[in-house]
Amino acid sequence: HKWGDAAKKTIVPLTKFRVGSGKAYHVMRTMATALPNLQHLELGYMCGDYDVSRTIYHRYARGEDPDEENARRSSNDVTHNIDMVSNFTKLRVLKLEGAEFNGKYPYLF
Repeated sequence: HKWGDAAKKTIVPLTKFRVGSGKAYHVMRTMATALPNLQHLELGYMCGDYDVSRTIYHRYARGEDPDEENARRSSNDVTHNIDMVSNFTKLRVLKLEGAEFNGKYPYLF
């Protein structure tokens, strides 16, 4: 328990952490609790996973008041919530590069 408390207090040096896959997304979820002092985060295009019979697409969760046409096209995609980004209390850089967002995200801006 002491190690966990120490990790939560650690200021992570200003190195980027980029989310662009389902695996990286799950790491970010863990870091939001275990290392909330991350300072640099990049949310990028979510790459698809490939199954024998199909491509499995990923996307970030829709925000408030989304564009309905866009929402219909991506209705079968695997959804990843990004509300935990607000847990990074020392975040200095949030870079959105190629990430597809749909709607308003008041907890980010």
